[in-house]
Amino acid sequence: MNSNVPTIRQISWISILPQLVVMGIFFIIWKLINVSDPFLSTLLTYLIISVSLRTLIPHDHRKGMSLVKQEKFAEAVEYFEKSYVFFFQHNWIDKYRFVTLLSSSRMCYKEMALANIAFCYGQIGDGVRSKEYYERTLKEYPENGIAKAGLNLLNSAINKKD
Repeated sequence: MNSNVPTIRQISWISILPQLVVMGIFFIIWKLINVSDPFLSTLLTYLIISVSLRTLIPHDHRKGMSLVKQEKFAEAVEYFEKSYVFFFQHNWIDKYRFVTLLSSSRMCYKEMALANIAFCYGQIGDGVRSKEYYERTLKEYPENGIAKAGLNLLNSAINKKD
């Protein structure tokens, strides 16, 4: 699906190491079982598991992203809020997402949810709530560049009006 909405993907390259360990474990298992092509079996196992985990567990986040790509920002907010709550309640899944979700994302899902909520409010013209969520994002994740840029943009628009 092509979209005019910008999407940012930040990768934590160090997270590749635990994923390689997981792949190594799969390879050893397939080798011990005497599968004819353990390398191919490892790749297929990893692919099936990683796609399943990333589809099933962060389903609210994925639904929110789908709605953003369709420019249905007001509807997307609800799904990002649900995603935040889920990962807040199951913090260990988010914290160890490199293994639990086989995800290489630099930002955790809670951080992405807050920044996405702020972005959505900005897109529907609710600058006050957008600013609140960008500030909340920075309060919880002080190094979030997306929230810093969003706040700078909102503040420059406010200053221009003065």
